[in-house]
Amino acid sequence: MKQLRIGLVGDRDDNITAHRAIPHALELAARATGKNVEGIWLATERIGQTRLDSFDGLWCIPATPYRSTEGALQAITHARRNAQPFLGTCGGFQHALLEYARNVLGWSDAEHAEEVPHASRAVISPLACALRDTLERVRLTPGSRVAEAYGAEDAFEGYFCGYGLNPTFREALTQGPLRVSAQDPAGAVRAVELDDHPFFIATLFQPERAALIGRLPPLVHAFVNACQENAR
Repeated sequence: MKQLRIGLVGDRDDNITAHRAIPHALELAARATGKNVEGIWLATERIGQTRLDSFDGLWCIPATPYRSTEGALQAITHARRNAQPFLGTCGGFQHALLEYARNVLGWSDAEHAEEVPHASRAVISPLACALRDTLERVRLTPGSRVAEAYGAEDAFEGYFCGYGLNPTFREALTQGPLRVSAQDPAGAVRAVELDDHPFFIATLFQPERAALIGRLPPLVHAFVNACQENAR
């Protein structure tokens, strides 16, 4: 059986809950799918020296600021342009939006407020209320890949973040082909996906956290299946 190689784009720190959860999430997905899955940590400052096409999928992981924003964006660009399965969680969600703003919409001045607090076009801005070790209900968009993965209309997911999509730029960013696929009860964007891509999903929440209590995260399951399809 071919081993699936999944690149974990981020700066590993086992003190971070999500980073401890990710190997467990991949292990649970491997058991559920019967596939041999290896997660390989890719430090952001070394992305330029990494053969990204040697991976069956890329997962841009939590914990920002990354040591190299440009490295993370390079990996996301590669996945988006090459139809490579992509999952972004928390910081990966934020940087997927930043990459799209810069490289699809052409907003060269798009920034992340965590790194450039007073940017005129901060597409990622502080949340009105930081979500620190919080469990929150999310409403899934009917017909979306996210809803299909969960097989439900809503879900409860964990967070540890202080930044999200700036509402000022929501309409321009998500009018297509990037679509909103989950929202919180107040309507704030919690997940997006690309229509014209085999699997490109990014969530502000951290679905991998479920693995720490032995529950298979539906999105990680779906992502691993997409990586298998790509490997073929």
